[in-house]
Amino acid sequence: MIPRTTAFPLTWLYAPGDRPDVVAKALASGADVVIVDLEDAVAPDRKEYARSATAELLSEAPPVPVHVRVNPLHTARSAADLKALTPLPGLSALRLPKVTSPADVVRIAERTAPADGGAVPLYALVESALGVERAYDIASAHPAVRGLALGEADLRADLGVHHDTALDWPRSRVIVAARAAGLPAPAQSIYPDTRDLAGLTHSCAHGRALGFLGRAAIHPRQLPVIEQAYAPTQQEIESAEQILEAASTTSGAQALPNGRFIDPAVVEGAHRTLSLANRHTKQ
Repeated sequence: MIPRTTAFPLTWLYAPGDRPDVVAKALASGADVVIVDLEDAVAPDRKEYARSATAELLSEAPPVPVHVRVNPLHTARSAADLKALTPLPGLSALRLPKVTSPADVVRIAERTAPADGGAVPLYALVESALGVERAYDIASAHPAVRGLALGEADLRADLGVHHDTALDWPRSRVIVAARAAGLPAPAQSIYPDTRDLAGLTHSCAHGRALGFLGRAAIHPRQLPVIEQAYAPTQQEIESAEQILEAASTTSGAQALPNGRFIDPAVVEGAHRTLSLANRHTKQ
């Protein structure tokens, strides 16, 4: 049984796989999705323990969806992760680090497909210049791909950049690639300073303006900030309700009393806003 999930997750909380106590706190934090990390957050001599602890966790369905970020592809550790975790009932999705080609995704999708059909949902992490260039091909490589994510720390290193605005083009590239492939808008990458909540607020506003939906976090204190930044405001909800009310009485393009022009695309956006506002009631 795959755990129930909100229709529009906004908060994705990372927890190191070798710290079951931290994972337990993450599951109780209110995050929409918990990402158990077997890769960067775990020291080499703790990898096997992290894998076994995560397998124990996922032996039954946890209270919220759990994704697992496995070790780098094409490694023995990644192969061991997939073998140990793929059959487990509590696994909602696998997150594949440092994806650089569609072949990476297809190989994992075929390897993790159960005998009775279907495939484990996959999220491809784009963390290099090459991955960004191939973002659409990666996003559309296999039906098992359910989302893209941008790994900004590795990408900064690959590009040799430090200023945040240098990543706006790769961010937009990945957002457009995901949407063009029919996937949800990606969640924004983590904000590394867990105590700078003002900076997180500003960064989330910028990410939302670019087209991200929700954000990954590395500490529970970041979750309320992300939730508030990405959830529709009361004004946006009221505007969406007004648009849908007008659309219910007159089809086609029209102008509202306040002068705003609406058409089918605007109506679709209003539906998305209200769905997002009501996301916790959708199962």
